[in-house]
Amino acid sequence: MLQVGQTAPDFTLNTTDGTPFHLADRRGRHLVLYFYPKDDTPGCTAEACSFRDQYEDFQDLGADVVGISSDSEASHQKFTQKHRLPFPLLADAGGAVRKLYEVPRALLGLLPGRVTFVIDKEGVIQYIFNSMSGATDHVRHTKDVLKRLPA
Repeated sequence: MLQVGQTAPDFTLNTTDGTPFHLADRRGRHLVLYFYPKDDTPGCTAEACSFRDQYEDFQDLGADVVGISSDSEASHQKFTQKHRLPFPLLADAGGAVRKLYEVPRALLGLLPGRVTFVIDKEGVIQYIFNSMSGATDHVRHTKDVLKRLPA
């Protein structure tokens, strides 16, 4: 897997509204980039809603939040609308970005993994949290890391 201190690999994926999200265009703000297994499953919904409920805290810490799964743009649109998510979800249909970020598979290789990266405003990975259980722990841990980074 990628390591803290490495430059985050650049990529472009479409957002829930079909516009391209290009990582390099996000320099100047911290970014919480979280990979999750699937829209509308219990753990993934809890994680997304936890990021939603604390979204203003992330904004106050100078960070944007972006979720990535292999679900389609249409699935992301439904998930975003249903749960009123204020941040974009990116459709990584072929799993290329998941592979680029070396996100491991979980549960005996049956499910895509749940990994969160904190990328600073210069594009350097400052934190990696890999855990399938405790989906909402991803939110707590990343906020703690962001509090230690210069705004």
